[in-house]
Amino acid sequence: MPRHEFVPETDLDAAYNPWQAVITHRFSDGTSLSCASAPHVVAMMLDQLVVEPGNKILEIGAGTGYNACLLAHLTGEDTNVVTIDIDPDVTAQASRNLAAAGHTDMHVVTGDGALGVPEHAPYDRLIATMSPWNIPRAWWRQLAPDARVVLPLRWRGQARSVAFTYRDGRLVADSIELCGFVYLVSDDEGELSAPITDDETIRLHWDRDQPFDLDVLHGVLNRPRSTAWSDVTIAGDEPHDGVWLRLTATDPRVCRLNVPAGTKPALCDPISPGRAPALVEGRSLAYLTSRRRDGGETTRWELGATGHGPAGAELARHFCDETRAWSMHRDEHKPTLITYPADTPDSELPGPVIDKTHSRLVLTYRTD
Repeated sequence: MPRHEFVPETDLDAAYNPWQAVITHRFSDGTSLSCASAPHVVAMMLDQLVVEPGNKILEIGAGTGYNACLLAHLTGEDTNVVTIDIDPDVTAQASRNLAAAGHTDMHVVTGDGALGVPEHAPYDRLIATMSPWNIPRAWWRQLAPDARVVLPLRWRGQARSVAFTYRDGRLVADSIELCGFVYLVSDDEGELSAPITDDETIRLHWDRDQPFDLDVLHGVLNRPRSTAWSDVTIAGDEPHDGVWLRLTATDPRVCRLNVPAGTKPALCDPISPGRAPALVEGRSLAYLTSRRRDGGETTRWELGATGHGPAGAELARHFCDETRAWSMHRDEHKPTLITYPADTPDSELPGPVIDKTHSRLVLTYRTD
């Protein structure tokens, strides 16, 4: 498919860079409203979706129309694809691009993606190219039995492209991959955010089911510091996000710390500028950090944690314990994720719950 025709204002190198997304629309404050996802992410999510000929597909987030074009190719009929976006400028551009590519029978809808498109339901496949915090009830109701659903779902401050199968009233995941997407605009957004420094540059992000008191956390980075090291090392290009994913299954205190690039390490020195996993308990906080370890011809980085506040040292040590547990198998082991309707009683759930508006997430981690 000619990707460059869907991003005509972008040069060819950028249009076909496998690792680069192309921003196509922005909010008035400059943040991204819509984009053409990086090709490697598009391919990953389509692999997760497993489209078969004849499948009826709902896409949440029309973008440039390129993904809908690929979906039409996979299912074999333009009329089998429905794509929806809340922004009329986005859907107008998607319609123009699709028509120029010869796809004139696709259903391009302007509306609230959280409501789905019930007039064309049920759907065999549902894919979101905007990142939801919640799984709206309307989506559940528009799925055919055994439908596959691929969502860049957010929980505990991070996002993962999760592939589910809809079975027996539940969404059962069989693939969980790292990703990052523009947020789905929705009335029931449940990711909260607040500054923890006086200049408001460093912010904490957490889920609304987490009982954090940001009043007592304000200024926590000015409290005594304690750093612990795990003896676990990674190469410069080796992923470490599995530590965060593990913590979302094993520790209800995990959240995200956003630290601007250029922040002085003496104040805060997370492993990743802009976003890092953190643990919060009362007036205390700890976050993942790293230090350079030179040895022979290679440079590696040791993972550790820095804590602040009365429980900071304990939180940092716990971070290191979880890092060592993750390191035993690295990313060979991932959590099992099953999503249940919001009215499912605790007695029918197999483990601790992350509660969202219309769903209840249960993550369990292999310990063998």
